Amino acid sequence: EHVLPTIKGRIHFDEKYVKVNGEHNFDLNAIDSKTKFVPAHTFTDERNRKKCTEFLSQIKKTCYNQILTNYYLEKYTGIDERIIFVCDGFENYKNAFNKLFYRVAKLQFGVPIACKKYGLEHNNNPIERYNGKIKDRLNAMRSQFKSFDYATSFLNLRRIINNFVNPHQQLEGKTPAEKAWIELELGRDKLLGLIRYVAKTRIPIS
Repeated sequence: EHVLPTIKGRIHFDEKYVKVNGEHNFDLNAIDSKTKFVPAHTFTDERNRKKCTEFLSQIKKTCYNQILTNYYLEKYTGIDERIIFVCDGFENYKNAFNKLFYRVAKLQFGVPIACKKYGLEHNNNPIERYNGKIKDRLNAMRSQFKSFDYATSFLNLRRIINNFVNPHQQLEGKTPAEKAWIELELGRDKLLGLIRYVAKTRIPIS
């Protein structure tokens, strides 16, 4: 079965603040603008270069073959088919991208949320919408996390539910995983089907 996502759009990435016992932490997320699949997620207490590199390394682990294929297509077609990454002006994001994907992908760097009025080609709204849903969910809980481990588990589950369980209105009722050509045949109860799949195959899902 195909368990690696296929990138179909641009990869937008950004972070949101999450409090744990009154302290700010960072929930880093990347999302495919077309499939709404989240190929990378990290919850961390700092956004240093190492953590940002570990974050984007998740995409390299699962999607690098496709990224390289698109890179080499230019040699045969003359058309730049490289995967495009989009982020704001945080320097450690740029450093991490260059370390992992220099030349083989493209980075639209320094893109604010509402950038069309500045004449920029792409905006970062896909990741802002995803992070906004997380913020709404946390606001509904009416409390901050009491431990870093619990926050980590909660946000990891949030990513899994987004990718494999919940159908997306913009995807014609499909889940992001289905739109990214991940074929697991989970059945109608996708959460139960996913639990059974992991228990049977021992393949980690994220």
